[in-house]
Amino acid sequence: MATKKTKRKKKPSFFHRTRNNFFTGIVIVAPVMLTFYLIWWAVNLVDRLIVPWVPKIYNPSTYLGVDIPGFGVIVFLIFTAAVGALTKGLFGRQLVKFGENFVDRMPVVRSIYNALKQIAETVLSQSNNSFQNACLVQYPRKGIWAIAFVSTDTKGEVLERMPHEQMLSVFLPTTPNPTSGFLLFVPREDVVLLDMSVEEAAKLIISAGLVTPPTAAEIAAGKKPASTAAPKNAPAAK
Repeated sequence: MATKKTKRKKKPSFFHRTRNNFFTGIVIVAPVMLTFYLIWWAVNLVDRLIVPWVPKIYNPSTYLGVDIPGFGVIVFLIFTAAVGALTKGLFGRQLVKFGENFVDRMPVVRSIYNALKQIAETVLSQSNNSFQNACLVQYPRKGIWAIAFVSTDTKGEVLERMPHEQMLSVFLPTTPNPTSGFLLFVPREDVVLLDMSVEEAAKLIISAGLVTPPTAAEIAAGKKPASTAAPKNAPAAK
């Protein structure tokens, strides 16, 4: 009776196991360490910029003899909140208007200020109705798809001059800066609505496709966790 030769699976070497363990650890440790490093760097940067402007009598390091990490961040938050509260009143609005009128008379400074103000308003806007949903549109030509955001139903003269009865106003952002992009008016039937939320689509755009949100099938199968951001309601595509 012929004996069957069984091939034993070669056991990985110690070096091979160590290398795999190292790369597995890097995947876990690197994001955590990088996150803490960036937070620590930002806190120290704000402290270096803000603390020198604080009078010594109000600085805890004067009495303790050591610098307090994050003290400049606390001062910045309190000062910013106070400025926000001040500008809500009539006197504050007039003061801001006077300052902006003064800046408008300065050619170079005016351009820089207006650009930074527009970026800040776009990034820090807390409006929940900025975009209705994420979608796919064919851009810059048919057969090539790009992620965009549905702003609203197209109305007014733009819709009246178009041959389509229903159109959507779509904002097509650029990578990796989603605050700039193009405003497109697309027929409703040419817009493919996505289940992913606007926040998930923004992460996908900023990361240049490296951060892909989980699909509904993957979430149901338990392969990937569901996103904490729920998708917003959007008009149904035909």
